[in-house]
Amino acid sequence: MPALEIEIINKLGLHARASAKFVGVAGQFPCQIRAGRTPDSMVDGKSIMAMMMLAAGKGTRIHLKTEGEQEQEAMDALVALINNFFDEGE
Repeated sequence: MPALEIEIINKLGLHARASAKFVGVAGQFPCQIRAGRTPDSMVDGKSIMAMMMLAAGKGTRIHLKTEGEQEQEAMDALVALINNFFDEGE
């Protein structure tokens, strides 16, 4: 069950388009994916509404946890997406 804390670094934070990209990547994996501002307040990482409700602006640290089949692959893909500014260039 991989878990980590990561900083949202893209200029606009986890807005609608970035949330949609996160959910799109998350949906490619069969495992459970959870995200939240604290480990005790995690939401479904495959729900665009739940991800947008995090209101994670630039500089916000979020917690990610994956559990189940392909959990490490899912974590790696999500970390790569976040570290690549959600493919938005900044």
